[in-house]
Formats: sequence, C-alpha cells, structure tokens
Amino acid sequence: MQHGAVHPQRQHDSRPQRVSWATARQATLHCLTGCAIGEVLGMVIGTWLGLGDVTTVALAVVLAFVFGYALTMRGVLRSGLSFRAAVRVALAADTVSILVMEIVDNAVVLGVPGAMEAGLASALFWGSLTVALAVAFVVTLPINRALVSRGRGHAVVHAMH
Repeated sequence: MQHGAVHPQRQHDSRPQRVSWATARQATLHCLTGCAIGEVLGMVIGTWLGLGDVTTVALAVVLAFVFGYALTMRGVLRSGLSFRAAVRVALAADTVSILVMEIVDNAVVLGVPGAMEAGLASALFWGSLTVALAVAFVVTLPINRALVSRGRGHAVVHAMH
C-alpha cells in the first residue's frame, strides 16, 4: 500500500480518514491520464473530420470515459478480479473524477475564443487543450482527496493492491 493511502479495512468506514495530498495527486494523475488520452483523441478526430463543437466535445467526453475506465480496469484485472467486478471497481473509482475533469476541461476549451476552430496545426488549439487539462487537474485534486478520505474514488482501487 502506498504512503497516505486509505487502509482497506477502513474503506467503508463513514468517518473521513486523513489522506495525503500526494495520494490525492496520484489518484488525480491516474484519472487525468485516461481523460487526457480520450479528450485529446476526441478533439483531434472531431477537428480533423470538421465536426461541430457539440459533436467533437461529445466524442471527447465518451473517449475520456472509455480510456479512463480502461486504464483502471487494466490494473484491477491484473489483481485477479473478474471482468464484471473490474467494471464495478472502475465505475466506483473513476466516475466522479472523470465527470468533473470533463466538465472543467471542455468548459475551458469552449471558453477560449477560436480554440475549437483553430485547427490541428495551431498553437491555440494545443495550448487551450493543455491549459484546460491543467485546470481540470487543479479543480479535481481536492475532490479526489475528499473522495479517497471517505473510502471512495481511487481508495476502491487501492484496496485491490
């Protein structure tokens, strides 16, 4: 178990446990990895195909959830869980974090004038996407800390290790 992680026996205890910012950062970086892969891929595909903003954002959100859940499932499947159990763990571990990240990063990208229309070769496109993901990380970090302190979010995954 990693330093600062919630002890598995306390996972379902209703009292919040002390969780380090390092543990919260690790959980948030894990979530950001899956979100970023899906988000960037969705934005690139949508921009490349000339899809509208709503369609591009919807594609990016769907792919962020797919990649976010897949990364978590990969790890917990290795611990010996069945596919069905791994899906339940991924849903419990990542849904809130991915949802918050997606709301924040897409709001930031959509809020940058011209970012969605800038094109794949544009610094505005890539810069706004980078800033959006960074802002999403900062917003999601304290949320993940609160979730893990209550035995939720990535505390569920830590209990698998």
